[in-house]
Amino acid sequence: MKKVFNLIVIVILVSGIAGLESCKKKADPPTLTTTAISAITVTTATSGGNVTSDGGAEVTARGVCYGTSTKPVVTGSKTSDGKGTGSFTSNLTGLTENTLYYVRAYATNSEGTSYGNEVSFTTNPVVGATLTTAIPSGLTSTSAVSGGNITSDGGAAITVRGVCWGTTANPTTAGSKTSDGSGTGQFTSNISGLTPGTLYHVRAYATNSSGTAYGNDLTFTTDANIPTVTTTEPSGPTQTSAMSGGNVTSNGGAEVTAKGVCYGTATNPDIDGPHTTDGTGDGVFTSTITGLTPATLYYVRAYATNSAGTAYGNEVTFTTGSVMAGVVTTTAITTFTNNSAVSGGNITSNGGGTITASGVCWSTSHNPAITDSHTTEAATTGSFTSNLTGLSEGSVYYVRAYVTNSAGTAYGNEVNVLTMMSDIEGNIYKTVAIGAQIWMAENLKAVKFNDNTDIPNVTVPTDWIALTTPAYCWYDNDETTNKPLYGAMYNWFTVDAGNLCPTGWHAPSDDEFKALEMFLGMTQVQADEFTWRGTDQGVQLKNTTGWTTGNGTNTSGFSALPGGYRYYLDGGFASAGILSYWWSSTQVSASNAFYRRLDADQNGVFREGALKTAGKYVRCLKSSR
Repeated sequence: MKKVFNLIVIVILVSGIAGLESCKKKADPPTLTTTAISAITVTTATSGGNVTSDGGAEVTARGVCYGTSTKPVVTGSKTSDGKGTGSFTSNLTGLTENTLYYVRAYATNSEGTSYGNEVSFTTNPVVGATLTTAIPSGLTSTSAVSGGNITSDGGAAITVRGVCWGTTANPTTAGSKTSDGSGTGQFTSNISGLTPGTLYHVRAYATNSSGTAYGNDLTFTTDANIPTVTTTEPSGPTQTSAMSGGNVTSNGGAEVTAKGVCYGTATNPDIDGPHTTDGTGDGVFTSTITGLTPATLYYVRAYATNSAGTAYGNEVTFTTGSVMAGVVTTTAITTFTNNSAVSGGNITSNGGGTITASGVCWSTSHNPAITDSHTTEAATTGSFTSNLTGLSEGSVYYVRAYVTNSAGTAYGNEVNVLTMMSDIEGNIYKTVAIGAQIWMAENLKAVKFNDNTDIPNVTVPTDWIALTTPAYCWYDNDETTNKPLYGAMYNWFTVDAGNLCPTGWHAPSDDEFKALEMFLGMTQVQADEFTWRGTDQGVQLKNTTGWTTGNGTNTSGFSALPGGYRYYLDGGFASAGILSYWWSSTQVSASNAFYRRLDADQNGVFREGALKTAGKYVRCLKSSR
């Protein structure tokens, strides 16, 4: 019984266990979600998933499946990203650019494969590369070094890279270019075959499947060769100047910005020393060299400058001329007073030297020199004016302009001036040199003796004719009208006083009148006669205006005017505009004195004696010339 009971128990236990097994729950597929797409490129992207439940059975595979149609499955493109639950990351590769893709995460267990939610993305399109241009360096006249740095291939392989260049902005590969390999990163390009002295533009380039991209535009200028120039043989040298020049036969590949000649007293002159500046550009040019030293050997070279430097032509020489005396003319004197005059000169040549002094010199002797009185004016060519001062009254001065340079002093033509004279009262009188004599060229106006004592002015006719002492009057007693026109009338007693004329001057004697007349052409026999004498001496003495009729030629400069006279018998005035008288200092007798007379209708000069009480004019004569 006991064995049977035990067997029954065993059967029951086994049956119970089998029943328990038959009641256990069946496993489910996994549960998961798809991770949003990130890190999208032209051919790759990143996604993944999160297996939140294994469904009761081990997840033996997981990843993402993807394709260009919705609901991609594991029989298509997929990743394999381990097993188990939890998050995982999937890298999608080998994609096609600019394409819409659908993605689902998947997970597989013993019950099968489950899919997460579907997400989509579009791969990036291929774009041009990103690159910069290397700054040009290593410049020569025909080459340069540049290159670039490709920092992004734009999503596709760089198949060719290099630099392109030209003389206009933004050059392309359609023009000159280099080929410097493929791929990204830095590269170096050697540019050759350039033109000297030329501005170029350069850009790096890189080509991928989307096309060719360019870096930034940079510029550089190739080095130029120095120009080629020849020197023109000097011509026309003077004491201080010469002509030369040159010919720029080649600009060396760059603009000639300066040209001319350099010169000096040592060989191989250059532009650090004296030089001319004669424009820009190629071709022939002329240079004027100035400021030279007389009688000096000079060396000359043409020069031309471009961006590469300065080139010099062949060296030539010339010798400047010796300094000669300057050339000057003397200005005629038209303005003068009793003690001053105005002259000057015109320096028409400096003789090739530097003028160190100029002016006028003067003396009472011919050919004045700078050892005599002189002025000092500006040391330059051209006209100048000189003021002569401190002159003596009624004196003849000889004047010459002068110019001094290293060759010495040269003088201009000689001119002369006879200064005016003044009396004790300050009246100024013109003067004239006639022969060896110096005369007043107008009648005396003084109403004082030269010792400053007064001469009586006698206006009453009866008083006048009774005088035996000095007196003066004006014609018709009209000072206002006749003083400036004719001067004063005097009786002979005033002349005889001896001090009527200014100091150094005197009333002319009869013989001094004769000397005047004979200088004008009268013979000694004629001069000694008591009558009208001579042929035209009166005409020569008369002024050209002022006479009623019979004006003179005044070739003598005596400028006689018809002031009339005061009659010795009645003291009346007569004949103004018709005739005039002048006293001499010589007596004919105790009651008479010699005079000279000019008439409107006579060409000669009348000589006779008159009573000393008559009123006549006085012309003063200088004691000596």
